[in-house]
Amino acid sequence: MMRVVLLFLILFAGWLLMSGHYTPLITSLGVLSCALCAWLSWRIGASDHEGLPTHIFARLPAYLLWLLREIIMSNIATAKIILFGGAKPEIFEVSASQHTAAGLATYANSITLTPGTVTIDIHESASSTFIIHALHSDFGDDVRSGEMDRRVTGLEDVPKAEAGS
Repeated sequence: MMRVVLLFLILFAGWLLMSGHYTPLITSLGVLSCALCAWLSWRIGASDHEGLPTHIFARLPAYLLWLLREIIMSNIATAKIILFGGAKPEIFEVSASQHTAAGLATYANSITLTPGTVTIDIHESASSTFIIHALHSDFGDDVRSGEMDRRVTGLEDVPKAEAGS
């Protein structure tokens, strides 16, 4: 039940940040919609360890700051390619070392969020691989370096003390 309450608080905090309207009617509708979402999440079993991965909360800010830096740097590089030409697109495969579906989704979305690269397909098996489209081989080299894969895997790893719970 604690996860459902935490989910409600996270949803409502996000709603307050994005709403900008704080009249009693609008705020009460926000509370109701967030409560409904949290309740539905609980009813379908989506507020479990993977649906609301509280174990990553401590490591998430550092990852998001790193990802934001990567997005900014890739935006600059993509803008240079667009303005001055020189696109040399490529499609390649990269392996993923994540253990959970949420980890694979985080890695694939992180690649796609970084301008100049798009995750085209995911092949889930014993060793998952992604098919990536890159605007230039430099972007492909960044993905192939494995830095993002390592950081996402570090983000999803459960400390041994929590693994039993």
